[in-house]
Amino acid sequence: MKLLRRIIKIALIFTGLLLVSLLAILGVDGLKTGYLNIMDNELAMDDSYLFTHVNVVPMTEDTVLRDKAVYIKNGIIHAIADSMEVQGVEVIDGRNKYLLPGLIDMHVHLWDKYELGLYLSNGVTAVRNVWGMPMHLRLKKEINNDKILSPLLYTTGPKLTGPEFIGDDNLQLFSPQEARDKVRSYKARGYDFIKTYYGLPKDIFDAVIVQAKLSGMDIVAHPSQKVPYAYHFNPQIASIEHAEDIVQQPLHYELDSLKLAQVVKEFSESPHTSFCPTLMAFYNICRMLADDNILSSEPVRFMNPAIRKLDSKAQFDRWRAAKKENPAVVDRTKKQHDFHLYAIKKLNDAGVNIICGTDAGIGVTVPGFSIHQELSLYKEAGLSNYEALKTATVNASKTHQIMHHMGTIETGKTANLLLVNDNPLVDLAILRKPQTVFIKGRRLDRPALDTFEEKANNRSNLMATVVRYVENTVYAISNR
Repeated sequence: MKLLRRIIKIALIFTGLLLVSLLAILGVDGLKTGYLNIMDNELAMDDSYLFTHVNVVPMTEDTVLRDKAVYIKNGIIHAIADSMEVQGVEVIDGRNKYLLPGLIDMHVHLWDKYELGLYLSNGVTAVRNVWGMPMHLRLKKEINNDKILSPLLYTTGPKLTGPEFIGDDNLQLFSPQEARDKVRSYKARGYDFIKTYYGLPKDIFDAVIVQAKLSGMDIVAHPSQKVPYAYHFNPQIASIEHAEDIVQQPLHYELDSLKLAQVVKEFSESPHTSFCPTLMAFYNICRMLADDNILSSEPVRFMNPAIRKLDSKAQFDRWRAAKKENPAVVDRTKKQHDFHLYAIKKLNDAGVNIICGTDAGIGVTVPGFSIHQELSLYKEAGLSNYEALKTATVNASKTHQIMHHMGTIETGKTANLLLVNDNPLVDLAILRKPQTVFIKGRRLDRPALDTFEEKANNRSNLMATVVRYVENTVYAISNR
């Protein structure tokens, strides 16, 4: 009995020490990202301003409203006029500058607070995270309670797949009843959307859709090969992800323009459906195939260190091995990427609501910076600057009811804004380094935004990331 008590005592001491160590790791990481605390950023304390003589890019149409006054009150666009006077607020002279809505990235994988600063530095004022974990619910609470400077954060729950698709990055469902229970659980816990994934069979998918409608949750769909591609045009599915899945599923890996025309027709007949192409995925595969030193390049230093060490390297090794086994993979991948561009042009011309998403946070797709390359790919596909910019502003905001309050400059909208030195409708590159970012009316000038980048460059929070990932895994196992 004494031996048993001693074993229990040692086990409790070990568990206590482990818990303290884990909390210390997370605590240190929290201290290192204290530069995002609103209370520590004096300039961001205010959320009311008056812009004068500013050129407004409203994104309601392809135009610039010249020499306007815009009044931001308590983080909301209160009035837009030729001129006005408001007492007791700071006046920002917008002469020769352009005011436009902040950018929205509709497909990201968020790993830490440092990435929030990277998004802001690149003019991204809202993100849709598509791989939900407990840490994202905590971040949402901090953001919504105005504790930290961050893009507005919307998140799906964990990725839902079927019984055959094994992996620690998704949650397997084994029955329709389990699917219904998970959807209800994610709603109760505070997730915004449901994420369905590859490998989800029809009976379980049907149950997810029915319960999502009852629970008032939109679905974000990574297409499942277990159902026809057209199944994903269900009204409960707000957006379909990934251009490559058009090639892989309805086109059966053929770059067939006639088959694509049928897919485009089906999209155009489903006005509630948005399409998030994530062109960066194949673009970066092409880069990995072409550049043997990509993992040591400067942009990749902004990736989360755990992802860089594990996922980035794994993806690079996979494609390097594929090229070694068959050099033709380089040309084949480039041709498919070019076909994706062709498909985007066809979808856009058909009136499909294309929304900008980068798949940032995995592989070598860097948070924040990658949105500018994604937009340039839309331009390369044949979209105008206005059409490309729509994908990251007004189009994105139309996808979900809870995002309708942003994406354009109109009275009553949230003051997520960018102030830049030239007209983005002429040159999208001006968005790469916005002079000033406003998040819910809170002002961040370029020096602060540059600091956010400096703090995230080659950061050392690998263990904190691992702890959060283990937390997610343990929670998923314990709640099966």
